[in-house]
Amino acid sequence: MHHFFVEPEQIGQRDVRIMGGDVNHIRNVLRMQPGEQITVSGGEDGKEYRCEIVQIEEACVTAKIMWVEESGAELPSRICLFQGLPKGDKMELIIQKAVELGAAQIVPMATKRAVVRLDAKKEDAKRKRWNAISESAAKQSKRGIVPEVTRVMTFAEAVEYAGQFDKKLIPYELAEGMERTRELIDGIVPGESVAVFIGPEGGFDEQEIDLARAAGIQPVTLGRRILRTETAGMTVLSVLMFQLEAGRLS
Repeated sequence: MHHFFVEPEQIGQRDVRIMGGDVNHIRNVLRMQPGEQITVSGGEDGKEYRCEIVQIEEACVTAKIMWVEESGAELPSRICLFQGLPKGDKMELIIQKAVELGAAQIVPMATKRAVVRLDAKKEDAKRKRWNAISESAAKQSKRGIVPEVTRVMTFAEAVEYAGQFDKKLIPYELAEGMERTRELIDGIVPGESVAVFIGPEGGFDEQEIDLARAAGIQPVTLGRRILRTETAGMTVLSVLMFQLEAGRLS
């Protein structure tokens, strides 16, 4: 069943109005007809609306709400991926997989060893592209929200922003052994917010690690192998997804 996202104000007591690019997708790509069923999320309340299309117009699709249920697709904790800007189009893959694995937000970071440098115009275009990828991945994975990709932050700005999170982790090749990593991850419980910092291809500068430590961000190891930047974040998110889902089901 096809899934769509709308703004909260597009959801009424009895129907939902779908507008924008999804109208063309419904009319001309999917060629849907009145009577077909879809699911809709408002992106804020965590609810999923099962709907039946009743009218397809040029600028709007109206669907009758059949029933409402709580979305079971969201993790019981808010996870934010702080990602150092990688080369090429790797960021697109990282965003797609992070959304599939349950991240609630992605913060691109301009770090000392990052090769990529974006001016304001390029950043604006990239961010629009990145958020479109997030929305597409959220639809595919039946998420209840569309995770936001924020503006590019400096590392110092990202560290300050992460102050609002309950637990903060930063994979680092010189961190203590796996037992310490296991202890930190096992200590994360459903309901706690988690910040995960991932460096670019060149990793983090030692001064960045010192700044992170001073802000309470805990260095962790991901094993004896050096992982690529596009692999490291997915590894941590996968472990956290398992930890949090297991905690919710126990």
